[in-house]
Amino acid sequence: MASIDRARLPDRVNEFLNYLINVKGSGKLTVESYARDLQLFFSFLINQKNASDPPAPDEKPDLSSFDDAFLSAVTVRDIYDFLTYCGTARGNSPTTRRRKSSALRGFFKYVCDKMHYIDNNPTVGMELAGGKQKLPRYLTLEQSEALLQAVEGENAARDYCILTLFLNCGLRLAELCALNLSDIDLDNRTMRVTGKGNKQRMLYLNDACVEAILSYLQVRPHDGLQGDARSALFVSRLHKRIGRQTVQLMVYHYLAKIGLDGQHYSVHKLRHTAATLLYQHANVDPLVLKEMLGHENLSTTQIYTHVDNKQVRDAIDQNPLNKKH
Repeated sequence: MASIDRARLPDRVNEFLNYLINVKGSGKLTVESYARDLQLFFSFLINQKNASDPPAPDEKPDLSSFDDAFLSAVTVRDIYDFLTYCGTARGNSPTTRRRKSSALRGFFKYVCDKMHYIDNNPTVGMELAGGKQKLPRYLTLEQSEALLQAVEGENAARDYCILTLFLNCGLRLAELCALNLSDIDLDNRTMRVTGKGNKQRMLYLNDACVEAILSYLQVRPHDGLQGDARSALFVSRLHKRIGRQTVQLMVYHYLAKIGLDGQHYSVHKLRHTAATLLYQHANVDPLVLKEMLGHENLSTTQIYTHVDNKQVRDAIDQNPLNKKH
């Protein structure tokens, strides 16, 4: 998909996108998606106000002349009309419309509540489109054990260490690939992780992680390393810092070996798995999970408290009033 021409976007939108990149530490794909969502929204408004048809999917109007007065005139009705158009004319799924809602809420919160360019935020009180948030997909304890047992081959020590860190520490893919040897302190059993927005957190390494790291370090290549691979914890067969695609393909390979191929499992699902297993089997407090996962808001973490209906059913069964008649 072609990149957005940011010179044709309103100045305030470009400010918001820069804010997402430089302050919030949002990923490239998120920023590009929000840019397209906002471009489409303002294109829709132009045609609505001109009483013409909504913009075609490939239309790229010049929106750079939009000013604060135009933004101040946007109403919640405009936003609901836009989301309706996205669902009916464009066939957007509830998930896609929910993302568009988030883009609009984030933008107007920035221009109104943070920068005070406009006086009224039209998204205040607006419900997110797309219904309830989907619960995260995760591996069971048995599937997680099977995944680790499936590791084999010439890179077995490295692959086992990577999977162990994913499943025990809940790392993001980018966080794992960015790990350096200097981030690992085996004496104090800690690991420094650099997350979104370059925010760092310290994670404790349990016995499984320590053993996996020690085993890998015994076979980690040292000679012929290229560029920053000398400092990288995980190194590819090409003697470079391991890349995201290499890790993704490795994880897909082992997921397929245990029969989870094509079932919507991915590297990120291992992060969900770590959080879910800690909540289900170790009764870890959501606030602790929040710190471990590097979430900015507790609300992001609390989804893991709703993933196991059996736990809810068992808790209700244990209510002392259950035996009263």
